[in-house]
Amino acid sequence: MRKNWLFLAGTLTGVGLTLLVSGPDGAQLIARAKAAAGMADTYSQLNLFGAVFERVRADYVEKPDDPALIEGAINGMVSSLDPHSRYMNDKSWRDMQETTSGEFGGLGIEVTMEDGLVKVVAPIDDTPASKAGILSGDLIAKIDGEAVQGLTLEQAVAKMKGGVNTKTKLTIMRKGKDAPLDVTLTREIIRVRPVRYHTEGGDIGYIRITSFNEQTTESLRKAITSISKDIPQDKLAGYVVDLRNNPGGLLDQAVSVSSTFLPRGEVVSTRGRNPEETQRFTARGGDLTKGKPLVVLINGGSASASEIVAGALHDHKRATLVGTRSFGKGSVQTIIPLGAGNGALALTTARYYTPSGRSIQAQGIAPDIEVKQDVPDDLKDRTDIKGEASMRGHLSAADGTEQTGSQSYVPPDEKDDKALHAAFNVLRGVTVNADVRAKAAVPN
Repeated sequence: MRKNWLFLAGTLTGVGLTLLVSGPDGAQLIARAKAAAGMADTYSQLNLFGAVFERVRADYVEKPDDPALIEGAINGMVSSLDPHSRYMNDKSWRDMQETTSGEFGGLGIEVTMEDGLVKVVAPIDDTPASKAGILSGDLIAKIDGEAVQGLTLEQAVAKMKGGVNTKTKLTIMRKGKDAPLDVTLTREIIRVRPVRYHTEGGDIGYIRITSFNEQTTESLRKAITSISKDIPQDKLAGYVVDLRNNPGGLLDQAVSVSSTFLPRGEVVSTRGRNPEETQRFTARGGDLTKGKPLVVLINGGSASASEIVAGALHDHKRATLVGTRSFGKGSVQTIIPLGAGNGALALTTARYYTPSGRSIQAQGIAPDIEVKQDVPDDLKDRTDIKGEASMRGHLSAADGTEQTGSQSYVPPDEKDDKALHAAFNVLRGVTVNADVRAKAAVPN
């Protein structure tokens, strides 16, 4: 008898739903019912978390630290989203603020986490890391003999920081090497000099942007002013803007750097989960180079803010891109402070799009002229970066086929730098329109 009742109840419920759907507010009521069911399921999962938390507190072999348990749970939740979302405790949040200000203590390495190990995105120029020969793509397995496996990225970074003139030993796993490498570095105050420049041959201004921190745009403007004083306008053939191995940084700096070369127009748009969250950022301030030709150098280590700048200048036909395909990090992380003493959340909230409406997430930006470097034998097979598409848990490409990374090697001596000399040749007479791919270019 009970089975029949359940069957009839199901039948009656089905009829009731049909009537609700056919009524004027049916769709809204169904949506509310589904939302309520989903919320109930979520609360059930939170009850599960609470049960596990209490069991660990009560029965673990040693008395656990409650705040450490909560932080571990938060880290696990956020790190499961994508490679770039992360929770920062109060100390990590303060450290990040120091980093974006352009001055901090440490070794001078831009890092990310991959497969439980700390992966070097790029060493910062003229820092202990670059002087010691740390390379993009190196995996840091141990810090002072302690395994990195099991640490969060923030914990690993904290161990690499320390007092000035103190030493730390990194154990590095490098592609092409059978045995790990032990490298001892002496910590320094890292004053990130985001822009370096010089004149070349009396007719070209060379500008290298190494990072996008709070000082970048102002440093760039000073560089352009200095170059324009050193080279008369009638002799200035143009500028080379070198973004190779620049891992990115602040979005507002990417916009203002682009504005330095653009008289007007959109630089980038960001699109979140909901259409109303779309934001558009436009050029402001005018072109300080007065329309002089630009060549932008990119490679497999050019990521995030670097790709915003390269994409904006290319889409506006303002620059020719030379080098190899960029990294392909096309997501925006919003920093959300969580109150005094609670740190902050770096949460991926949007994808960004170039002015033409193209997402580079997991695809990167292909150069107009592809130029690969001659890599020394001892560095071969170690200078290619796999790119965003190879990172576990990455956001999928918005459309099109995902692309792997590319070569990131830059010769230490400018005379051996094939991409740089190709840029000089373009400015000195080999005209390549930014909207026309050269024969050697990599297709999008």
